[in-house]
Amino acid sequence: MNIEQLQQRIRLGEDSTLELKKLFLRDEGKTIEPHPDGLSDELAAMANAKGGLLILGVDDKTREISGIAMAQIDRVEAWLTALCNDRIKPPLEVVTHHVELPDAQGVLQPVIVVEVPQSLWVHQSANGYFRRVGHAKRELPPDALARLFQQRSQVRVIHFDEQHVFGVSYADFDPLLVNRFTCEDQDAPQVQLQRLHLLRETDEGLTASVAGVLLCSLTPHRWLRNAEIIAVSHDGFENNADDQVDAQEIRGPLDRQIWDAIHFVQRNMRTPARKVLGRVDYPQYDLAAVFEAIVNAVAHRDYSRDAQRIRLFMFSDRLEICSPGALTNSMTIESMARISAPRNEVITSLFAQYYPVEEPLFGKNQLMDRRGAGVRLILKRSEALSGKRPIYENLGDMELKLTIFAAPPPPEKSTARTPNLSFPQ
Repeated sequence: MNIEQLQQRIRLGEDSTLELKKLFLRDEGKTIEPHPDGLSDELAAMANAKGGLLILGVDDKTREISGIAMAQIDRVEAWLTALCNDRIKPPLEVVTHHVELPDAQGVLQPVIVVEVPQSLWVHQSANGYFRRVGHAKRELPPDALARLFQQRSQVRVIHFDEQHVFGVSYADFDPLLVNRFTCEDQDAPQVQLQRLHLLRETDEGLTASVAGVLLCSLTPHRWLRNAEIIAVSHDGFENNADDQVDAQEIRGPLDRQIWDAIHFVQRNMRTPARKVLGRVDYPQYDLAAVFEAIVNAVAHRDYSRDAQRIRLFMFSDRLEICSPGALTNSMTIESMARISAPRNEVITSLFAQYYPVEEPLFGKNQLMDRRGAGVRLILKRSEALSGKRPIYENLGDMELKLTIFAAPPPPEKSTARTPNLSFPQ
């Protein structure tokens, strides 16, 4: 939603998906009004209904832009985040935007626009269970609350990558990326994408799903700001900025992120060589195993975690890949090599059908297969090269960390660059 559309909605006033709140900071900013209990009720009511927008810094009665003092905007956002976590159960994840809007005199005033998703859960706020009806919240009576719990329980079979992304439509997709999934002699492209769960029919019309944004837009981080890989290479053994030799923020559609990440590893890993009867290379890592690990991280990570990215770290003796999200369902570290339980069903299904791999080194025809053998490949091939078995760690049920150890160099070597493989661009 652009600034003009935002101003138009404010002029028209509150409705079932718009809440306006003027802020008062008292006692030199120590106290913020409205009371956090009341605001938690408003936010939970939206999440229990169709979701919507909360704009902090706009008078709900006069619809005038009152703004938020620039010096206090970070404090207000921290206050908002705290009440979403402490006064709403289960905690409500929202997306905030700092925006400047002109007041009645034309002076730009900072406001905070808060995107509230339609939740898959039923949220209890400070004063009970509420649902947005029209422009107001209504307490849910027991029968309506029971129905909502039942509905949301059924809705949870819809995976996060199938959910729609507010304000993103087919017009935001790149035509060349869309062509991968469509055929000219079939239905309209929008219909074909809807069958693949890349578009969804919602109250707003045909809207992009999370998977649609990640696979069909050139800039998915514009709407899902966590959809990127942070890659850093160190000439040492610790995460020390003084030892950093290369770094890259890897963005774009998911398949491009995968190839850019393997290029990063290829560019930064050492490949010693010995010349006895011909040249023999001794790479630090088995690239097929690293490729599989990157594909798994991108395909299985938890995209609902707004503040976390995939992190790829290279050190002199190891490579680490940290992927947001705990293990799915009842999986454990021990069962990962035997059980396949995808978190993102749409993404993994499309990776297995529409993303060919033409590099023979990786021994596969598509980015993913349905055999569930990826973890076994990573463990077996990496251990065969380095002599050390890779380690998976579940960090606080928030992040999955994989450590792949570098192969030791040969006793006598001459350092050479990694062979230039013909990866897709």
